Amino acid sequence: MQDALVEALRVWAADPPRDAKGWLVTVAWRKFLDATRADAARRRREDRVEEEPAPGPAPAVDDTLQLYFLCAHPSLTPASAVALTLRAVGGLTTRQIAEAYLVPEATMAQRISRAKRTVSGVRFDRPGDVATVLRVLYLVFNEGYSGDVDLAAEAIRLTRQLAARIDHPEVAGLLALMLLHQARRAARTASDGSLVPLAEQDRGRWDTALIAEGVGILQAALARDRLGEFQAQAAIAALHADAPAAEETDWVQIVEWYDELTRLTDSPVVRLNRAVAVGEADGPRAGLAALAALDASLPRHAAVAAYLHERDGDLATAARLYAEAAHKAPNLAERDHLTRQAARLNARRCR
Repeated sequence: MQDALVEALRVWAADPPRDAKGWLVTVAWRKFLDATRADAARRRREDRVEEEPAPGPAPAVDDTLQLYFLCAHPSLTPASAVALTLRAVGGLTTRQIAEAYLVPEATMAQRISRAKRTVSGVRFDRPGDVATVLRVLYLVFNEGYSGDVDLAAEAIRLTRQLAARIDHPEVAGLLALMLLHQARRAARTASDGSLVPLAEQDRGRWDTALIAEGVGILQAALARDRLGEFQAQAAIAALHADAPAAEETDWVQIVEWYDELTRLTDSPVVRLNRAVAVGEADGPRAGLAALAALDASLPRHAAVAAYLHERDGDLATAARLYAEAAHKAPNLAERDHLTRQAARLNARRCR
């Protein structure tokens, strides 16, 4: 009867019956007969399977990486291919993709819709280029690592597959970067789920095996002298991993790697992170000078400014900026962390 009612909702608006009760009884009876016949057929199939010898082991098939290549179709621009793949295969929402690209959600929705229209009439038999697939895997890992969607392990698995198939230093660089970041994951949150900044993390909880593997892969990639974005990022992560304590971090060398990364990408996010490194290497006022050249609407700009102002001793400005950054935070854990930072500084000022 439930199936008949569902069918009535589907067809009655366009073609209402003369005898509603008779229609429902008839359709319900047919649904019952279909279900009975299907159950009998299933039982016969199960009986036959029980009589047949068990099949041998079947090879495992994983087409996920192939789907990444196919979605990175040559008819799409790299940006559109990445957006479409993240949405269709990576499992990210339009909002998450928009945040990764620093664009409004509506803009990203339009981009994905255009990409779908572009490929709606083409055959998916021509794989896209490796650079686009690397960009997708990188963004999937970042979203998983942020804790909003746990995709980091899957991104690492697929990047390992890609590295086994393609001998390229940037593929190796991306894998090294993922491993070095993943090695710190257990220390990034406290037992109550709150964020723990890098400088305050218990380095004894870092995964030394992953660090060693990541550094080894990176060194082999850098030795080929074909520097790329992911190798440069991995080198920065390796310098953090190499420091026994936060105060022993080689910030001067990290700034040099950020200079290389800026030359390769000219990304505003890279410049934002470079300002933090400059603040550590040359003092907070140098960091604030580097930050002043950037657009204040950048995600986490207020949080970086707050940190540098705090280090410079301007607690009032730092507290205000931490509160502003908390209001703009992309997830609950980050918002709570920034709110606590603002409260901590306000409490210090009131003493």
